Amino acid sequence: MEGTTYGYVRVSTCEQNEARQLAAMREFGVAEQNIIVEKLSGKDFNRPRYQRLVKGLRQKDVLVIKSIDRLGRNYTKILEQWAIITKEREAAIVVLDMPLLDTRQGRDLTGTLIADIVLQLLSYVAQTERENIRQRQAEGIAAAKARGVRFGPRPRTLPDNFEGVRRAWRSGELSMRAAAEACGMPTTTFHDAVVRAEVAERGKH
Repeated sequence: MEGTTYGYVRVSTCEQNEARQLAAMREFGVAEQNIIVEKLSGKDFNRPRYQRLVKGLRQKDVLVIKSIDRLGRNYTKILEQWAIITKEREAAIVVLDMPLLDTRQGRDLTGTLIADIVLQLLSYVAQTERENIRQRQAEGIAAAKARGVRFGPRPRTLPDNFEGVRRAWRSGELSMRAAAEACGMPTTTFHDAVVRAEVAERGKH
């Protein structure tokens, strides 16, 4: 009895377009109802639709992916998943962008060795690319901070009467609550603003 052919399509965010992957699945002949689309990062395999797909694979089923990085971007985990699918589930995998990675047909020793080498190389490249992206992001943030770019919420603009109210609170003329109300702030916000203002003053001296 022949198995079922499934297609797995993955994009990292909702904004990314999966059209090319879908077209490749249809061209290969994957039935529309057997194409599983997931919009989650490839950093790990904690993806609900992927997990359900793999658990449902049976002997002689075929899993089709466009490229190895659509499976994931973690080198060790890709190799683990490959073993689960091909050995534990006894299903086949077809990587459309890399014809050597097609386990549907029996291979001689040389063919199997080449496939293993190619898989390890591509998995390594997928993870390295992810790590390079993270490094470039970190370097970009550090460079922006060095230029004075601020990240996170913008500081709240203080009311015009803040300085006068702060002095009145410090001299004991107003309670914390009364001072905060005079500035139209919650008490904690007023207190934080006072601390920031006094730290800034000390830095000037």
